Amino acid sequence: MIRLAFRNLFQNKIRLMISVGGVALALLLILSLDAIFTGVEKRLTVYINNSGADIFVAQSGVRNLHMASSSLPVSVKRKVKAVPGVASVTPILYLSNMIVAGDERNLAYIIGLPEKAEFGTPWRISSGRSLPGEGEAIIDRNVAEKSGVTLGNEVEILGEEFEVVGLSEETSSLVNSIAFISMDDFAELRGGYDTVSFLLVKVNGGESPAVVAAHIEAQVRDVTAQTTQAFAMQERQVVKDMSTDVITIMNLIGFLIGLAVMALTVYTATLARRSEYGVLKALGARNGHLYLSVLAQAMISVAIGFAVGLAITLLLSDIVPRLGVSMVLQVSSTSMFKVGGLSLVIAGISAILPIRQISGLDPAMVFRGK
Repeated sequence: MIRLAFRNLFQNKIRLMISVGGVALALLLILSLDAIFTGVEKRLTVYINNSGADIFVAQSGVRNLHMASSSLPVSVKRKVKAVPGVASVTPILYLSNMIVAGDERNLAYIIGLPEKAEFGTPWRISSGRSLPGEGEAIIDRNVAEKSGVTLGNEVEILGEEFEVVGLSEETSSLVNSIAFISMDDFAELRGGYDTVSFLLVKVNGGESPAVVAAHIEAQVRDVTAQTTQAFAMQERQVVKDMSTDVITIMNLIGFLIGLAVMALTVYTATLARRSEYGVLKALGARNGHLYLSVLAQAMISVAIGFAVGLAITLLLSDIVPRLGVSMVLQVSSTSMFKVGGLSLVIAGISAILPIRQISGLDPAMVFRGK
């Protein structure tokens, strides 16, 4: 019966290509959308993951960067530094704002760094300096190229002109980028030298960041202390919460397209071989064997479509970053398992109608010449 399924599928190669292509495109829609959002999540937490800190301390109740605001008195730095297990503390100022260069406006996380900052600095510089001084800024290279900005040019940040003295890598995503200015400039423009946004904490060697974070919350009032991993997880959760509806709708569209294409293909292939199935039934073939043949056709077609869709998605994930686009596609194992499961469902459902055709087939029709 498996051989019969292969023969029925590959006898009409054009029909096979159309069915496999339709399923591949449907599954590609699901895979690529998941890959885009996984890439956005990865880039959204890239600053946190590359900050070099073990713990992020924020205002009480603040557990992420995106669409959040945190304000801590400067005196909190001294209190956190006094907690057992804390090796060093780097304060930063943070705000979501625009980088303006000519007619170009780019949303960015603006990070205010203290002089000789130990942590939270750009981790990869393509050209220029890695720490901004007074009146200076470091912006993402992709943003600079899109805006026609080079080292020595000026951009507007927080309503003030800054000279670009460094271009960073891996600091832009589909939704925003990261820019660095000095903490003094940031404080002056925002009119407050007595507060910071976050404290980046490094623990002593051998200390558990989770344990030290718990001690900070216990000994310092009105703060939330999280390990870098926990802080990044909360940041990713924000994106998931915002994108769940979009992903669900697009996944449903992809599923319905794949199901429609596959169901039509298997039904047509079965109908075209109706007389052959009648002969097999007349010769004593059981319905179960014929059902297996139809189901195998659907499974084989969907499996090929899944392989093609996955291959194209992986190819895109390699090509897109090379095009200078601020987008990262990352195919996760979770996404592959999900789409693989959907593929099986598509194959199973698409075989139901043809199976019903076979189950009601009268073997006598063969001998009546029908």
